[in-house]
Amino acid sequence: ALGRSLLLGSASLVVMLVIAVPLGMWAALRRGKAADLVSGLVSYLGVSFPEFVTATLLLIVVADYFQLLPATGYVAPGEDLVDSIRHLILPVLTVSLIMVAHVSRMVRSETIDVLNSDYIRAARLKGLPPRTVLLRHVLRNALLPTVTIVALDVGYLLGGIIVVEEIFAMPGIGRALIVAITSRDLPSLQA
Repeated sequence: ALGRSLLLGSASLVVMLVIAVPLGMWAALRRGKAADLVSGLVSYLGVSFPEFVTATLLLIVVADYFQLLPATGYVAPGEDLVDSIRHLILPVLTVSLIMVAHVSRMVRSETIDVLNSDYIRAARLKGLPPRTVLLRHVLRNALLPTVTIVALDVGYLLGGIIVVEEIFAMPGIGRALIVAITSRDLPSLQA
Protein backbone atom coordinates (compact mmCIF):
# COMPACT_ATOMS: atom_id res chain seq x y z
CA ALA A 1 0.00 0.00 0.00
CA LEU A 2 2.82 2.38 0.86
CA GLY A 3 4.60 1.73 -2.44
CA ARG A 4 1.50 2.56 -4.47
CA SER A 5 0.96 5.79 -2.57
CA LEU A 6 4.62 6.74 -2.96
CA LEU A 7 4.39 6.07 -6.69
CA LEU A 8 1.33 8.32 -6.97
CA GLY A 9 2.94 11.02 -4.83
CA SER A 10 6.31 11.04 -6.57
CA ALA A 11 4.71 11.01 -10.02
CA SER A 12 2.51 13.93 -8.96
CA LEU A 13 5.53 15.90 -7.73
CA VAL A 14 7.43 15.31 -10.97
CA VAL A 15 4.43 16.31 -13.12
CA MET A 16 3.84 19.36 -10.96
CA LEU A 17 7.45 20.56 -11.28
CA VAL A 18 7.61 19.90 -15.03
CA ILE A 19 4.47 21.98 -15.59
CA ALA A 20 4.62 24.63 -12.84
CA VAL A 21 8.16 25.95 -13.25
CA PRO A 22 7.97 26.65 -17.02
CA LEU A 23 4.43 28.01 -16.64
CA GLY A 24 5.49 30.41 -13.89
CA MET A 25 8.58 31.53 -15.81
CA TRP A 26 6.52 32.00 -18.98
CA ALA A 27 3.94 34.11 -17.13
CA ALA A 28 6.65 36.24 -15.48
CA LEU A 29 8.43 36.91 -18.76
CA ARG A 30 5.13 38.03 -20.32
CA ARG A 31 3.89 40.00 -17.31
CA GLY A 32 0.75 42.00 -18.02
CA LYS A 33 0.12 40.38 -21.39
CA ALA A 34 -2.55 37.87 -22.41
CA ALA A 35 -0.30 34.89 -21.58
CA ASP A 36 0.11 36.13 -18.01
CA LEU A 37 -3.61 36.71 -17.62
CA VAL A 38 -4.47 33.25 -18.96
CA SER A 39 -1.86 31.67 -16.70
CA GLY A 40 -3.29 33.55 -13.71
CA LEU A 41 -6.84 32.52 -14.53
CA VAL A 42 -5.83 28.87 -14.89
CA SER A 43 -3.92 29.06 -11.61
CA TYR A 44 -6.83 30.57 -9.72
CA LEU A 45 -9.21 27.98 -11.13
CA GLY A 46 -6.77 25.22 -10.17
CA VAL A 47 -6.59 26.45 -6.59
CA SER A 48 -10.37 26.91 -6.40
CA PHE A 49 -11.32 23.31 -7.16
CA PRO A 50 -10.65 20.74 -4.43
CA GLU A 51 -9.41 17.27 -5.38
CA PHE A 52 -12.79 15.58 -5.20
CA VAL A 53 -14.30 18.09 -7.65
CA THR A 54 -11.33 17.86 -10.02
CA ALA A 55 -11.37 14.07 -9.84
CA THR A 56 -15.10 13.94 -10.53
CA LEU A 57 -14.79 16.29 -13.52
CA LEU A 58 -11.89 14.29 -14.95
CA LEU A 59 -13.82 11.04 -14.47
CA ILE A 60 -16.92 12.40 -16.18
CA VAL A 61 -15.14 14.07 -19.10
CA VAL A 62 -12.04 11.96 -19.79
CA ALA A 63 -13.02 8.50 -18.58
CA ASP A 64 -16.77 8.44 -19.18
CA TYR A 65 -17.58 10.85 -22.02
CA PHE A 66 -14.46 10.49 -24.20
CA GLN A 67 -13.46 7.05 -22.82
CA LEU A 68 -9.76 7.87 -23.23
CA LEU A 69 -8.50 6.47 -19.92
CA PRO A 70 -9.72 3.91 -17.37
CA ALA A 71 -11.82 5.38 -14.59
CA THR A 72 -10.72 3.25 -11.64
CA GLY A 73 -8.31 0.57 -10.58
CA TYR A 74 -4.60 0.00 -10.36
CA VAL A 75 -2.18 -2.09 -12.40
CA ALA A 76 1.31 -2.67 -11.04
CA PRO A 77 4.15 -1.42 -13.28
CA GLY A 78 5.67 -4.92 -13.20
CA GLU A 79 2.54 -6.47 -14.72
CA ASP A 80 1.93 -4.10 -17.64
CA LEU A 81 3.81 -0.80 -17.78
CA VAL A 82 1.61 0.88 -20.41
CA ASP A 83 -1.62 -0.07 -18.63
CA SER A 84 -0.10 1.03 -15.33
CA ILE A 85 0.66 4.47 -16.76
CA ARG A 86 -2.85 4.71 -18.22
CA HIS A 87 -4.34 3.99 -14.79
CA LEU A 88 -2.09 6.59 -13.11
CA ILE A 89 -2.70 9.53 -15.46
CA LEU A 90 -6.03 10.72 -14.01
CA PRO A 91 -5.04 10.38 -10.32
CA VAL A 92 -1.69 12.10 -10.94
CA LEU A 93 -3.39 14.95 -12.82
CA THR A 94 -5.92 15.36 -10.04
CA VAL A 95 -3.29 15.62 -7.32
CA SER A 96 -0.95 17.75 -9.45
CA LEU A 97 -3.38 20.42 -10.66
CA ILE A 98 -3.78 22.24 -7.35
CA MET A 99 -0.05 22.14 -6.67
CA VAL A 100 0.70 23.33 -10.23
CA ALA A 101 -1.52 26.34 -9.69
CA HIS A 102 0.09 27.16 -6.34
CA VAL A 103 3.71 26.64 -7.37
CA SER A 104 3.40 28.37 -10.75
CA ARG A 105 2.11 31.52 -9.04
CA MET A 106 5.02 31.35 -6.62
CA VAL A 107 7.55 30.89 -9.46
CA ARG A 108 5.98 33.81 -11.33
CA SER A 109 6.17 36.09 -8.32
CA GLU A 110 9.75 35.17 -7.46
CA THR A 111 10.87 35.44 -11.09
CA ILE A 112 9.45 38.96 -11.34
CA ASP A 113 11.30 39.92 -8.15
CA VAL A 114 14.57 38.49 -9.45
CA LEU A 115 14.15 40.09 -12.89
CA ASN A 116 13.88 43.50 -11.21
CA SER A 117 17.06 43.07 -9.15
CA ASP A 118 20.31 44.93 -9.72
CA TYR A 119 22.50 41.91 -10.42
CA ILE A 120 20.26 40.88 -13.33
CA ARG A 121 20.60 44.36 -14.82
CA ALA A 122 24.36 44.09 -14.32
CA ALA A 123 24.45 40.69 -16.04
CA ARG A 124 22.54 42.12 -18.99
CA LEU A 125 24.83 45.14 -19.15
CA LYS A 126 27.88 42.85 -19.24
CA GLY A 127 26.51 41.50 -22.49
CA LEU A 128 25.52 38.01 -21.34
CA PRO A 129 23.06 36.32 -23.69
CA PRO A 130 19.44 36.51 -22.48
CA ARG A 131 19.22 32.73 -22.27
CA THR A 132 22.27 32.57 -20.00
CA VAL A 133 20.89 35.33 -17.78
CA LEU A 134 17.56 33.55 -17.57
CA LEU A 135 18.84 30.04 -16.86
CA ARG A 136 21.95 30.76 -14.83
CA HIS A 137 20.88 33.78 -12.78
CA VAL A 138 17.12 34.22 -12.80
CA LEU A 139 15.94 30.61 -12.60
CA ARG A 140 18.47 29.60 -9.97
CA ASN A 141 17.54 32.47 -7.63
CA ALA A 142 13.79 32.31 -8.30
CA LEU A 143 13.62 28.61 -7.42
CA LEU A 144 15.13 28.94 -3.94
CA PRO A 145 11.88 30.04 -2.22
CA THR A 146 9.92 27.69 -4.48
CA VAL A 147 11.78 24.68 -3.08
CA THR A 148 10.56 25.66 0.39
CA ILE A 149 6.96 25.90 -0.82
CA VAL A 150 7.19 22.52 -2.55
CA ALA A 151 8.54 20.97 0.66
CA LEU A 152 5.62 22.43 2.60
CA ASP A 153 3.18 21.16 -0.04
CA VAL A 154 4.25 17.55 0.57
CA GLY A 155 1.92 17.46 3.60
CA TYR A 156 -0.89 18.75 1.44
CA LEU A 157 0.03 16.12 -1.14
CA LEU A 158 -0.52 13.32 1.38
CA GLY A 159 -4.00 14.60 2.20
CA GLY A 160 -4.83 14.82 -1.50
CA ILE A 161 -3.60 11.30 -2.12
CA ILE A 162 -6.01 9.91 0.48
CA VAL A 163 -8.99 11.48 -1.30
CA VAL A 164 -7.79 10.61 -4.80
CA GLU A 165 -7.05 6.97 -3.96
CA GLU A 166 -10.58 6.55 -2.64
CA ILE A 167 -12.21 8.21 -5.67
CA PHE A 168 -10.18 6.26 -8.24
CA ALA A 169 -10.38 2.98 -6.25
CA MET A 170 -6.63 2.65 -5.94
CA PRO A 171 -5.36 0.42 -3.16
CA GLY A 172 -2.90 2.46 -1.09
CA ILE A 173 -2.49 4.36 2.16
CA GLY A 174 -5.71 6.28 1.55
CA ARG A 175 -7.75 3.12 1.15
CA ALA A 176 -6.06 1.56 4.22
CA LEU A 177 -6.83 4.69 6.23
CA ILE A 178 -10.50 4.69 5.21
CA VAL A 179 -10.81 0.99 6.13
CA ALA A 180 -9.13 1.64 9.50
CA ILE A 181 -11.50 4.54 10.23
CA THR A 182 -14.64 2.59 9.34
CA SER A 183 -13.56 -0.45 11.35
CA ARG A 184 -12.33 1.72 14.27
CA ASP A 185 -8.89 0.17 14.13
CA LEU A 186 -7.01 2.58 16.39
CA PRO A 187 -3.52 0.99 16.15
CA SER A 188 -3.63 1.18 12.33
CA LEU A 189 -4.78 4.81 12.48
CA GLN A 190 -1.96 5.71 14.85
CA ALA A 191 0.62 4.02 12.64
